Amino acid sequence: MEISIEDHKLPYETHSLYDVKFFGDKIRTLVTHTPSFVNTWIAETQQKLLRNNHPAHHPLIVGLDIEWRPNFGRRFDNPVATLQLTAGNDCLIFQLLYCPTGIPQSLCAFLSNTTYTFVGVGIENDAKKLMDDHGLRVGNAVDLRGLAAEKLGDLKWKNSGIKGLAREVLGKGVEKPKRITLSRWDNVWLTAAQVQYACLDAFLSWKIGDSLLAA
Repeated sequence: MEISIEDHKLPYETHSLYDVKFFGDKIRTLVTHTPSFVNTWIAETQQKLLRNNHPAHHPLIVGLDIEWRPNFGRRFDNPVATLQLTAGNDCLIFQLLYCPTGIPQSLCAFLSNTTYTFVGVGIENDAKKLMDDHGLRVGNAVDLRGLAAEKLGDLKWKNSGIKGLAREVLGKGVEKPKRITLSRWDNVWLTAAQVQYACLDAFLSWKIGDSLLAA
C-alpha cells in the first residue's frame, strides 16, 4: 500500500510508537503525553541539525499542525488536544491535554526559536490557538499557501489546502476523511487512523515546505 501504518504495540502507558508509510517514506511517529519523551525527541532533532556541516545554510524546517475536539456550538471552543511536529522522517504527536506535569520548557524554547522555520497550512491560526490555549509561542511561522504562491508564481495557491499542495509540489495524492477530521482528538488513546492522519498533516507540511524553500 502507498499509505499505511504499523503499530509497534509497545507495552507502556507513557508512549506509543508507529511507522507511517507514505509512498517511499517511512515516518517514525512517537505519540506521548510524557514530558521526558518530548525532551528526548527535541534533543535528537536538534542533534541532527548540529551534525549538519553547515547548519546556517540548512536551517531546521519543522512541519507543524494541531488537532482538537470539534466545536459543535458557538459557545464552545475546545482547546488544542494534540500538537504534531515533523522534522525529516521523525514525527512527534504530543497529547497536550494529558501532560501530567505541565508543558516542558524544552518545547517552549523549541517552538519559540526564531532560527527554526515552522511550516503549515494556516499556521498563523494554529500558532494563535496554541498561544491562547496553552501559552505556547511559535517564533517563526511560515504559511505554506503564501510560500507556494510566491515560489510557484500563482496567487491561486493562497487559497489551497494541504491536499492540493501535496499534489502540485510532491505529485502525491492524500485523503483527509471527514470522520477522522471530526473525531475525538481529546481521547486518551488515539486510534491508528487518527495517528496516521495527524502524522501525515505534519509530515506533508514539512516535505512541501522543504521542497518550496529549496526552490
